[in-house]
Amino acid sequence: MSEELNTENTLEAKAEVAPVEPIVEKEAEVEAPAESVESVDEEEEKEVIAPVSSREEIIARLQEMVSDISLAKRPELESLKQSFYKLQRAAQEEQIAAFVAGGGTAEEFKPEPDPLEEQFRKLLNIIKEKKAAAQEALEIVRKENYKKKLALLDRFKALIEKANTEGASYNEFKAILQEWKEIKEVPADKANELWKAYQQYAEQFYDIQKLNNEFREYDFKKNMEAKIAICEEAEKLADEADIVAAFRKLQKLHQDYRETGPVSKESREEIWTRFKAASTVINKRHQQHFEELKEKEKENLDQKTVICELLEGIEFDKLTTFQSWNDKTQEVLALQKKWKDIGFAPAKQNQKIFERFRAACDAFFSRKGEFFKQAKTDMTANLEKKTALCEQAEALKESTDWKATGDKLAELQKQWREIGPVQKKYTNTIWKRFIGACDYFYEQRDKNTSFKKHEENANLAAKKEIIAKLKAFDAANLTDDDTQAIQQLIDEWNGIGFVPFKVKDKIAAEFKAVVDSFGGAVSTKRGRQSQRGGAARDAGSPRERLQRQYEQKKSEIQTYENNLGFMNASSKTGNGFVDAIKAKIETLKKEADDLLAQIKALDAEEDQN
Repeated sequence: MSEELNTENTLEAKAEVAPVEPIVEKEAEVEAPAESVESVDEEEEKEVIAPVSSREEIIARLQEMVSDISLAKRPELESLKQSFYKLQRAAQEEQIAAFVAGGGTAEEFKPEPDPLEEQFRKLLNIIKEKKAAAQEALEIVRKENYKKKLALLDRFKALIEKANTEGASYNEFKAILQEWKEIKEVPADKANELWKAYQQYAEQFYDIQKLNNEFREYDFKKNMEAKIAICEEAEKLADEADIVAAFRKLQKLHQDYRETGPVSKESREEIWTRFKAASTVINKRHQQHFEELKEKEKENLDQKTVICELLEGIEFDKLTTFQSWNDKTQEVLALQKKWKDIGFAPAKQNQKIFERFRAACDAFFSRKGEFFKQAKTDMTANLEKKTALCEQAEALKESTDWKATGDKLAELQKQWREIGPVQKKYTNTIWKRFIGACDYFYEQRDKNTSFKKHEENANLAAKKEIIAKLKAFDAANLTDDDTQAIQQLIDEWNGIGFVPFKVKDKIAAEFKAVVDSFGGAVSTKRGRQSQRGGAARDAGSPRERLQRQYEQKKSEIQTYENNLGFMNASSKTGNGFVDAIKAKIETLKKEADDLLAQIKALDAEEDQN
């Protein structure tokens, strides 16, 4: 029935009751705006959930929901569950990484009981039970409301029948409308049927009721004021920062507008156009918001796809050492952290891209577990090899063949460095056993060198004593006994061994000067021959000096190599320090090669003479 017909019927009416305008086509537009009530349900699915950074924060939010079950919306619950298990997996992966870095394997890792997960599951069950109870109670209320509205329709029908015969009270009509408005939710499958019946009865009432025009104009005025206020509220929503909240408020305003009675015919189009314009602003902002959200989700999908490609592109055949695996693990963990920082992908692809990411991570840690498992087997074999080297070193440590044994130990140390690592719990023990045998030999060799120095000092003291005895003779008045005694001292001198190199020339010159002071008074032929022999032996001292320096360089090289072997075994010393020691070893080797070349040159010169 058109608005004009209703108005005409109203103007003809003479009843003394206040009128209410029937539902007409133009007003009915309010009942089905561009974003209907069903859009609100869609919005719940798309609602931007506040991010959480810890499982404790999730537990706290669930406890709030338990206290007020109306807060437990499905989208947020799903987001909290996904975030909780995502954080839990991240924490467990960190524990596995730490366990593997400590020498274990991923297969051996056993997680500790997680009290937070138990509390999380308990809270979810409570929420589920409360929501079910609330939903059940709501269904009961809806059914009761349905019965109440059916009863109101019966009253409405009776009122119309009464109006047809003897006239009906407008106040009773208004009471029915008010009661109808106060009764809220009914079963969804009954809502449309009830509304159509209500609308039909309202129109019939206006058709048959003879209304007083003054009362009608009064209603029009009040309804206009109410709708203007609704328009103003809708226009303010344009400045609302939270577009989702603004959209929800707009849905409520649409409900209020629909439930507000009609206005005069001349104002009807104008007020509806104003309200519709305000609604359009919010609807466009709302649509733009979700288009931007979808674009952001697409960017997130692109970033997550790149991460998956990086993980899938790992070249496992190049990961052949503990260090390379540990370095790559840090890269993977960094990618996992970046993944956490990226927001959700589009709903249709979000689970799929996560499964791809999860599969790539699982593949990496599975291969890493296999490597460490094989490495554990290799380290057992390495322990057996190093134990055999310890036994060989221990068999050589008592040897006094300094040169040959030193070379053998050096070769054993070379073999040691070529053998891979052993399990951490055996590293120090096996190394101390091996280096202990080597150090014992070197200590004995060093003690022997100290004895030689002591012997040379004793020889020096003996030669000084002979020089003192020779100086005691009077060179101008030598007797035959003096000559014979001098000759014996000369022979004794030549029988004494080496003296320290740094005083060799000085003590020899002093001896020669004393002997020369006797002139021809003594027969010096034997002494000079012996002296020449001694001099010839002393003449070889440059070679001896070079030989000593060469042996000293080799000893230093061996010491540094021992230290370097320990550093490689423990794998804890800084790379910079290791590089410095290696550089020092190379320098010492070059100096040793130069000394050896000089020794060979002296030997070649002696062979030519």
